[in-house]
Formats: sequence, C-alpha cells, structure tokens
Amino acid sequence: MAKPKFIGINHVALEVGNIDEALEFYGQFFDFTLQSRSGTMAFIEMGDQFIALSTPRKQSRDDGRHFGLVVDQREGLREKLEEAGVEIVTPKRLDFIDPWGNRVEIVPYENIQFVKQQGALKLLGAGELRKTDGAKRELLEKGIEPPIGV
Repeated sequence: MAKPKFIGINHVALEVGNIDEALEFYGQFFDFTLQSRSGTMAFIEMGDQFIALSTPRKQSRDDGRHFGLVVDQREGLREKLEEAGVEIVTPKRLDFIDPWGNRVEIVPYENIQFVKQQGALKLLGAGELRKTDGAKRELLEKGIEPPIGV
C-alpha cells in the first residue's frame, strides 16, 4: 500500500493568551474575515485554508520554530509593526514575534512557488496577483504551469 502524500496545509493553530486581544492585534496589520469563533477559538479565513487562534498559550516562545504567512502585498508592513512596538527578529526577511510568542514569517505571494486557485483569491478579495520570473521558473521546473495572467 502506498504511503499518503502531503497535499497542503488546511490550517495553522496559534496559541494565544486572549482571543479578543489576538484578533485586535492581527487586525491592526492584516485585512481578514473572521470565519467563526467561540470562547476559546477563533478561525481567520484564508480562502481554502484558515488560521486557528486558540487559548490558552501553553508553550514557550518560538525561536526558530515559525510558520510562513503568505500575503498579497507586504509593502509598509515592517514599518507598521515597528511603529506598534512589535519585535522583528530578522533584518532581511520579515519575521516577527506576536505578543504570545508566536513567530510569524511574512512571505509575499509573488516570490514563492505557491499557487492559490483564482476562486480562493476572489473569495479573499485579493484580485489578480503576479509572480516574479524566479517564482514562475521554480513552478515550471516542478511541472506546474503558473495560472494565466500570472
């Protein structure tokens, strides 16, 4: 019997100290839709994926452990994070530590070999996104045709 293959990531769960405070914190920097919430969980919509915010925080602060959050554009985000006093832990990339110790790397969609279906992008209101020539080349090397107009 063949082993299962990784297909994608359905969600990432972040432990936070307080759901309302976490929604307020992330809402300062990102435009998102709240999918649903309860007293101890909140689900942030990412088209065909989501981020789950969960309480309470049980683990220590992230150091090297992190996740890469893909955004449609990151212009000005570093400055907004710095103005809000958020700790940025990488000089060249954009990794920050949220108030609960989660390390988040911000990755621009156009630079990576990751393709979101147009329906999911439309649901998010992201519109048409472009890929750099390098990202297109990486996709083609794997046999993945970049979407038309990318």
